[in-house]
Amino acid sequence: MATRKKRTFTADAKAEEAARRTNVDSLAVLGAQERAVRHLEELVLGAVPVQEEEETPSRGDDDDDDDDGVQPPPIKRAAWFDEDDELDEEVDMRHRFHSDLRRGDEATMTKHKLQQRMRQQFQKAMGGAPSWATCDRKLPTDGDDDEEDEEEEDEGDDLLRRTGTLVASSDTLPGGILRMKTCLHANAARPSTSKLTTVQFHPTAQVVLTAGLDCSLSLFQVDGKTNAKIQNVHLDRFPVHKACFSCHGDSVIATSLKNKMFYVYDMMEGRVTPVYTVRGLNEARVKEFSVCPDGGALLLTGSRGYLHTLTLKTKEVVSSVKMNGDVSGVAFSRDGSKLFANSEDGEVYVWDVRSSRCLSRFADEGCVRATSIAASPDGQYLACGSQAGVVNVYSQEACLNSTNPKPLKAMMNLLTSATSLTFNPTSEILAMASRAEDQAVRLVHVASLSVFSNFPVSKRKSIHQASCLHFSPHSGFFSLANNKGHAPLFRLLHYTSF
Repeated sequence: MATRKKRTFTADAKAEEAARRTNVDSLAVLGAQERAVRHLEELVLGAVPVQEEEETPSRGDDDDDDDDGVQPPPIKRAAWFDEDDELDEEVDMRHRFHSDLRRGDEATMTKHKLQQRMRQQFQKAMGGAPSWATCDRKLPTDGDDDEEDEEEEDEGDDLLRRTGTLVASSDTLPGGILRMKTCLHANAARPSTSKLTTVQFHPTAQVVLTAGLDCSLSLFQVDGKTNAKIQNVHLDRFPVHKACFSCHGDSVIATSLKNKMFYVYDMMEGRVTPVYTVRGLNEARVKEFSVCPDGGALLLTGSRGYLHTLTLKTKEVVSSVKMNGDVSGVAFSRDGSKLFANSEDGEVYVWDVRSSRCLSRFADEGCVRATSIAASPDGQYLACGSQAGVVNVYSQEACLNSTNPKPLKAMMNLLTSATSLTFNPTSEILAMASRAEDQAVRLVHVASLSVFSNFPVSKRKSIHQASCLHFSPHSGFFSLANNKGHAPLFRLLHYTSF
């Protein structure tokens, strides 16, 4: 009996052992097939992170598992493709921008070869290729850090696919360095053959007006690239001393040097109307004027300290005020209710426009002879220029409430007479210039009352004697009129609109 039971137990154990081995072999085959199918899916559809169950491979399957776990590195594709990049263009190596890259007497070079040389020069300066420029960087692949790195990489790829502005500028203009770009001259499509006396941007449209001693008015479409000419109006034997858009921008008023008459150019109808006489005006000539902010009226600068208000509808003088000494400059307040005027004696008068009453009067500190004046559009600042080149910046509130206000700062960056002053529409920049010298133009950061150090560029003599300065309606562009017949144009990158 014992022998039979022992034989039966041995047979059952052998059968159970055979069945177990068969099941193990089947599981191994199924596991290999599953890994093969998963590897094929990754090659076709891309790698997808999957949480796999931990397996304890056998000693004989270690090499197979390592081979199955190897994945090809992901291939990053460009976010966009530009066909012009593939063109084998010839680059002029004689240009000053490429002087550092030229070797020997090279006149031209292919774009691809120029890129290689620039890359070599960069690596030489950096002491080799930086780590961020290599494409074979490996990221850590352990635990939760792996998932975070993959998420950050995906976010980086998404940023590269977007073409929006990644770095937004602050709301307030920073001081120190003014981000700007030199554009094509505003009147490059038709430069003046004589001295340019006026440059002004249209109050609503993307148009600029230029005028000069060549007896013409020119209008250009401002884009910074081509600045196409819109129209040119010739005024016979009438060298233009000053030209301005009307308050609403539907017409242009132009005066000359020694004439009592002036012209009104209706832009809507394309008609030029000469105004020979003005009722109530007892002046030998009409030269300097300003457009009143309320529209429909001009403020004419007369002789012996007179200021006349002229209505454009009836062409007659409706009011006049007088100050001691000859008028050097005038500026309106933000709402047009007050008028600031300085005389050659160095005194500043504040007038009420409606009642023609003098509200305040004070002496410009340290001024012997005044030359210009400007008021900020926000109603906070008043700038007064003198023949010595000093520009005093005052608070308008102090000028209205005190007979002896102290300037916030005296700007002494000009060495010759400060003949032109203007604020930009946001009252963040004060432009001042002297027509007596080349490069005598400065831009002041109003908040800190400091001059921007990067304008004008000292090594490039591009700004000649400037007689007029102006900003576009939203400060996107800045231009000036010089004695060479050009209107240099600059794009102020801090401001996004025209």
